[in-house]
Amino acid sequence: MTHCHDVIGIGFGPANLALAIAIEEEGYDLDARFLEARPGPSWQSAMMLDGSDIQNHPVRDLVSLRNPRSRYSFLNYLFENGRLLDHLNVPMEFPLRKEYAQYVTWAAGHFSRLVDYGVRVTGVALGRDAAGEPHYTVTTSRGETLHARALVIGTGRAPFIPAPFDAVASPRVFHLTRYLPALRHLEELGVAGPGDRAPRAVTVVGGSQSAVELTLDLARRFPRAQVTTLVRSLTLREKDTSPFSEEGYFPGFTDYYYRAPRARKDALDAYMRLTNYSSADGDVLRELYRLIYEQRLDGDQRVFVSGSRQVQGLDVREDGVRLDVEELNTGESEEHEADFVVLATGFRDLGPAGHQERVPALMREIADDFAFDEHGYLAVGPDYEVQPTAPETPALFLNGLCESSHGIGDAGSFSLLSLRAQTIADSLRKRLT
Repeated sequence: MTHCHDVIGIGFGPANLALAIAIEEEGYDLDARFLEARPGPSWQSAMMLDGSDIQNHPVRDLVSLRNPRSRYSFLNYLFENGRLLDHLNVPMEFPLRKEYAQYVTWAAGHFSRLVDYGVRVTGVALGRDAAGEPHYTVTTSRGETLHARALVIGTGRAPFIPAPFDAVASPRVFHLTRYLPALRHLEELGVAGPGDRAPRAVTVVGGSQSAVELTLDLARRFPRAQVTTLVRSLTLREKDTSPFSEEGYFPGFTDYYYRAPRARKDALDAYMRLTNYSSADGDVLRELYRLIYEQRLDGDQRVFVSGSRQVQGLDVREDGVRLDVEELNTGESEEHEADFVVLATGFRDLGPAGHQERVPALMREIADDFAFDEHGYLAVGPDYEVQPTAPETPALFLNGLCESSHGIGDAGSFSLLSLRAQTIADSLRKRLT
C-alpha cells in the first residue's frame, strides 16, 4: 500500500524549520516529511561575509515570539554552546550573520530525522488514492514519488534578474545568491584570484543592504580593483528604522494589510518599502562613505557609487563585460568595463507584474486548480492557505512567500517567522486531524 504523509514540506530553510519546531512543540501528531535541495542545513551560505550582521532583533528568531521558553531559541543556542556571556559582551546591535547561520544549522540538526537533504523536487501534481481520496504527488530528483494530504511550499523567493541580464548565461554575471561560490568559480577561471589574477574592475548593480555589503566586501577582497556600484535612485539611501515604521513587522499590521483592498496595499507598500528594500543600514553606509572619503583624501579613489544609472545593454566577452549605462536624469550614455558583475537586484514576489511571478515555480503545473483575484494575484487565505477552485482540493500553504497578500512582515525576514509557523501548524492540525 502506498504511504501517504500528512504533510510534505518543500524546502527546509528557516520558514519550514520554524514550522517543524511548531508542530513538535504544539504536540500535533502529524506525519511530516521535508525535502531540501541543498546538501545540508544552511542559511544564506553564499553571503557569509566577514563582519556582516543580521537586520532583525535576535529574539525574533525561529521560535521566541511563539514560545519564549523554547529550547530552540537563539539565546538557548548561545547558552548550550557556551557563548551566552561572550555574545552579550560583543559591542554590536545585531548578531553576526555567520553566528545566526550557525544557530539555524544547530536548530535544523534536531530535525534531521524529518528531512531528506540533497533532494530536489521535480514536479507536483494532484492525484487520488485507491479509495478516491485526493492528495498531492511529489516527484523528486532521486526518482521517488511521494504522496501527501497537504503541501507546504517554503522554498524562498526566486531571484529577480532584470533585463538585460536575464538574457545572459555567463559566470561573469551572477546574482548575490551565488556570490561566494561564483567567486570561487571565477578564481578557478583565473579571473578573481590573488595577486596578478585579481580583477581590475567589478560592478555591483543595486541599491540594497546587500549591494552595500558586497561593495565593501569586494573592496576588501580586491583592494586594487575599481569597484563601482550602479544605483537607479539618486544615490544610496538609509533604511527607515523608525520604531513607528517597524510596527509594520507586528502581527497586527499583517492582519490590517491583509484586509486592505489592493489599491491601499500598493500605498502601504510604497510607504513601507524603505524599511526593507532599496536601502541600507546606517552603519554600512557610514563605513562605505568613510572608505570613499579616505580614498579621495589619498588621491586614489577606487570605490565609486554612481546614482541615477540604468544598465541598458551589455556584452559579455572573453576578457570581461562591457555595460552600456544610461544616466537617467540627463540621458547621457556611459560605457563601463568590468571583469565581472554582481546583481544585488532582489527577489520576485508573487503577482502579475513583470518583476513578479504568477505562482511559485513548483505550482506552475497545478496553478489552474487555484484561484486568483480580480487583479491577477494568487488568492491566499489569512492562514497562508492558497484558495482552491474546487472544495475537494487538498490544502496547500505558502510559507514565506506571501508579501503581496500579507505585507512586509512576510518579506523573507525572521520578523514574524515563528508566528506564521504557528498559524500554518494550527491550520494543518484542523485540516488533517
